[in-house]
Amino acid sequence: MGTLYIIATPIGNLKDITLRALEVLKSVDLVACEDTRQTLKLLNHYQISKPLVSYFQHSKLSKIEYIAGQLAEGKNVALVTDAGTPGISDPGGKIIEHITNNMKQDAGIRIVPIPGPSAVMAALSISGFPTDKFIFMGFPPHKKGRNKFFEEVARAGYVVVFYESTHRILKAMEQLKGLAPERQIVAARELTKMFESVYRGTAGEILDKLNEDKNNLKGEFVIIVKNE
Repeated sequence: MGTLYIIATPIGNLKDITLRALEVLKSVDLVACEDTRQTLKLLNHYQISKPLVSYFQHSKLSKIEYIAGQLAEGKNVALVTDAGTPGISDPGGKIIEHITNNMKQDAGIRIVPIPGPSAVMAALSISGFPTDKFIFMGFPPHKKGRNKFFEEVARAGYVVVFYESTHRILKAMEQLKGLAPERQIVAARELTKMFESVYRGTAGEILDKLNEDKNNLKGEFVIIVKNE
């Protein structure tokens, strides 16, 4: 039976890849990736050539079963996401779930983590907030359940971390301004990339900073809300 390696890849700067990750990518038979174009940029940069199979949020079960079948045949597979650690607010979790749920105790398939970059941990490390306990909530819903999501953030007794997209960051800050106007927030944009920016203050203060320069709305954000 094969081994499924869960490999964390850079969230921006390609130099953040670990030596072990490169070693494993060079050794596997197949790379399962969210977007082949993104993964090729990384592999080409390090002159690694491997067969690729794509998976994404709405992948058919047959795609997941193909990957599982390769492992059952003894192939070693690297699972990567577009950026960061697979399985963390990412469709790669479905592959891991399928394999663990359908894997017999004696099947012999190993699942091995190759740790590395994570936008959540990178943002928390520079927040200055108490991080012995925190809640990670992924992306807020686009429409249904969005208000409830931010109400939960406002009520939380611990530091809360979540992601937000370029298109909804202003709306997110508006909602936090209304529900938790005094809470301190860190909004980290484009971490490890050329235009990395970190905003600190209340939701209202960060909203003012973002509105001053709409060019700063590009890229995904990691939002950290301090507990009261």
